[in-house]
Amino acid sequence: MPKPAATTKPRAVRGSRTGRPIMALLDLLGRRWTLRIVWELRDGPLTSRALRTACDDASPTVMQARLSELREAGLVELLTSDGYSLTPLGRELMASFQPLHHFAERWSRRTAI
Repeated sequence: MPKPAATTKPRAVRGSRTGRPIMALLDLLGRRWTLRIVWELRDGPLTSRALRTACDDASPTVMQARLSELREAGLVELLTSDGYSLTPLGRELMASFQPLHHFAERWSRRTAI
């Protein structure tokens, strides 16, 4: 008898009972320092210390937790000599932020923040 196909159970996601992929991504990206880490890695790899400095000396404990989550999600990788870097999937995510970045630049010139 053939084995039934494995089904993936949606992960529990804060603020969502459905666990839809967009909700899971927004949950991950909405955690403190997560977007900043991805943003700081956009131009290339950074060591743990350089990344902390770029993130305004965020707590080492929180930084390591977020980096672990981003690595588990396949968005960040730890290179043996260069430190942390975006994976191809992480670079794809960063590319999807570019229109929002350009909008934010235009918006900031129109409004007083």
